[in-house]
Amino acid sequence: MRLLKLSESKWRLVLSALLVCAVIFESDTKEQKTAPESTSMPKKSKLGKVASKRQRADVVKPKIKSTVKAQTKTLLTQVLGRGVFKKVRETLSVQTGDTLSLRCRGKPVQWSVPRYVEEDEGRLMIVQQEQFNLLTLVNTTVADTGEYTCYPMYCEDRDCRREYNKAVKVFIFFPDPRELFIPSSSHYEMIQLRSNWPTVLPCQVTSPKAKVTLHREFPPGQVAVDGTEISFDNKKGFTIHRPRPYHAGVLHCVATLGNLMQSSTKYILIYVNYPMAPPAPVIQASSSVVAVGDNLRVTCAAVGEQDMFIEFNWEYPGQQIGRPLYTEETTIPVSGEESRQQFQSVLQVDEVRDVDQGTYTCIAQNLQGAKSVSTTVKVVTKAKAGKLLV
Repeated sequence: MRLLKLSESKWRLVLSALLVCAVIFESDTKEQKTAPESTSMPKKSKLGKVASKRQRADVVKPKIKSTVKAQTKTLLTQVLGRGVFKKVRETLSVQTGDTLSLRCRGKPVQWSVPRYVEEDEGRLMIVQQEQFNLLTLVNTTVADTGEYTCYPMYCEDRDCRREYNKAVKVFIFFPDPRELFIPSSSHYEMIQLRSNWPTVLPCQVTSPKAKVTLHREFPPGQVAVDGTEISFDNKKGFTIHRPRPYHAGVLHCVATLGNLMQSSTKYILIYVNYPMAPPAPVIQASSSVVAVGDNLRVTCAAVGEQDMFIEFNWEYPGQQIGRPLYTEETTIPVSGEESRQQFQSVLQVDEVRDVDQGTYTCIAQNLQGAKSVSTTVKVVTKAKAGKLLV
């Protein structure tokens, strides 16, 4: 009975194994049958797939281009830690004593930093990497406050130039509770008020939270800042947009932050009435042909604005032998124009000689620039001059 039971169990195992094999074989057969069907399907839609791939490629292509442009675009970030970056805005505040790290994407690039930082090279380190440039400034102080600019460079062979239109910049404040203004080595600073150009009083603060007012020394008092005639920018200072004589004098800035109040350097403003353009001189000789022994007069004239000075300089043939220069300068009012006057310089050559033949050049100059005009004079004998007159 034991043998019969054993043989029966063996047969059961054999039959189970055969059944499992049959199931596996059947599933393999189904896969083989379905495989040709699955591979045959794309054949019918092969053109459709190719077409769809082309359509996808057409859609994706602009994205690739824009990605390339985005990679080449200059980007400025602040390094806060290992692998931690923050995109900077127009301004940034860094506590004095902390390390400043700025990363500018591009290769190569060039940095522009405040003058004090530039002069103190021991604290500044700039390293060019494969895809970006890293600026590091250690032991920062209030004097480091200013504008930091990254310029991408366009290079052809070894010739490189800055791409100013692609530059990125940030103005960085380094606040210090004891210093509200960027330190200055002088107590007074002379500033020229040009009538044709805005004037900046560079009382830059170290904290964007400081409130700043403008004051006059004599008579003492606060100067009105209306945003039109005079405006304030904490990244630059006060700007006088259209300087006038009454803006001249001694001025200073006062900054307040909490309980702290400090005064800036004193600015001595000197008003200078600048002309609108360089002079336009006109030259004329008393005669283009002069006989030996006669006198020659060459007149150079230019019209300028009231209270504007025009300086005249001459170049003449007699200079080569050291012949002295004699000139007479006058100012004549322009008829019908009270705000304009004519400046005139007359070059006098007595007893003309052969060496006085040649080109006479007048250079008229004002605060805006200089322009020159010329005329030619011929020297002949008395007899020849008489014939020419006849």
